Amino acid sequence: MAKKVTIEPVTRVEGHGKVTILLDDNKKVKQSRLHIVEFRGFEKFVQGRPYWEAPVLVQRLCGICPVSHHLAAAKALDVIVGAGTGDGLTPTGEKMRRLMHYGQFFQSHVLHFFHLASPDLLFGIDGNPAIRNVVGLAITDEFKHLAVQAVMMRKYGQEIIKATAGKKIHGTGAVPGGINKHLTAEERDSFINGPDPLNIDKMIDWSLGGLEFFKSYHKNNKAIIDDFAAFPSNHLSLVRKDGALDIYHGVLRAVDSEGKRILDDVDYQDYLNYIDEEVRSWSYMKFPYLKHLGKKDGWYRVGPLARLNTCDFIPTPLAQKEFEEYKAYTNGKINNMSMHQHWARLIEILHSAEEMKRLLNDPDLMSGELVTRGTKQKEGVGLLEAPRGTLFHHYRINDDDQIEMANLIVSTTSNNEPMNQAVEIVAKECMEDQDKITEPMMNAVEVAIRSYDPCLSCATHAIGKMPLEISLIDADGELIDRKSK
Repeated sequence: MAKKVTIEPVTRVEGHGKVTILLDDNKKVKQSRLHIVEFRGFEKFVQGRPYWEAPVLVQRLCGICPVSHHLAAAKALDVIVGAGTGDGLTPTGEKMRRLMHYGQFFQSHVLHFFHLASPDLLFGIDGNPAIRNVVGLAITDEFKHLAVQAVMMRKYGQEIIKATAGKKIHGTGAVPGGINKHLTAEERDSFINGPDPLNIDKMIDWSLGGLEFFKSYHKNNKAIIDDFAAFPSNHLSLVRKDGALDIYHGVLRAVDSEGKRILDDVDYQDYLNYIDEEVRSWSYMKFPYLKHLGKKDGWYRVGPLARLNTCDFIPTPLAQKEFEEYKAYTNGKINNMSMHQHWARLIEILHSAEEMKRLLNDPDLMSGELVTRGTKQKEGVGLLEAPRGTLFHHYRINDDDQIEMANLIVSTTSNNEPMNQAVEIVAKECMEDQDKITEPMMNAVEVAIRSYDPCLSCATHAIGKMPLEISLIDADGELIDRKSK
């Protein structure tokens, strides 16, 4: 008999989603889908609001990565107020924003790997679900030090955000054309020389320790890290103009599964010339793709894996050394292994710590002009790399300084098709030809999704009206009628 497997909700991710897997009479996967069941209409909510409110409004999309939305919106409005793109601000404005962004990257990546993803590695995909979580880490003698370190690392990143944005969550630091505060000498000194463990050198040390932990695990568990949910894909991210990893500003680059450039360092103000989005009836999340490759072949991955596939080098010494080891594992070829996103994520944690140390020692943070302006424009695009991948914010204003159009392509939206691909691969590997569907089988599907660190609430929106569908089923489970509105 045909069977429908439903995983609802998908756990240890931000937001709400479910997975449905249909098995046919021969116990083969007929269909698998990741459904996004939330609806948030921020692109409509901001219309009619004064443009300068956007950086504060749109960050309410998320409590995990509000800084990313805050800064992407501010970057789009920099263009509108005539301050140029990401490198057009005053030195103080750009560096304070970068420090804020690296603080966000640091705490968000730490949260995901240690609190959300590592329980599957440490307790096993088939481990007891009662302890396969962050609480289980905290009460297990062997792992509790990781849980404690993660809490303190997150605290450090959040304090960086508070010092630069005014609040740890939903701050107000970035304004069109710059920033609204300096860093004080007391704040700088506390971040550099604070008591253990809350100082930058300890954060770098723990970041290196996290990488050593992962590499040791990988050495002994190659099947789960290398083979699980691996598949070829395109990869897209920002890179600095010289090809370096840069999470705040750059040009758009994409490569295919063999490393061939399919988007060659283009200006992101022109992103609509290169990227489109497909709408499918069963999800509130769209499906982006590269126009010149079409819907079938143009989908791509974003995030840590994609960033380390597209960049040429990392401009901090410790992270660059780790990057070289990471690239050597695939002999310099494109890495299409989904679980290697965790390895890439840990390298980015180290890079973020190194960048925070560099910026904290820069005197521009404590003096200098905060805001710059120029000739006003009616439209602007802001891009940066959020922890989960490339984030697009696009706004157009009217003569009354009100937002009349907003378009957001959120990182998780770009990973929609890759996550669906991963779900189908794992479902086929784990569930086909089985007489009984078990909890570990369903958790394996979630592990594939979790590797992308999805923020489902950020990524939901729709075109047109929210649909209403009513199905009438008889006592035998047969469909009598269905009406849609």
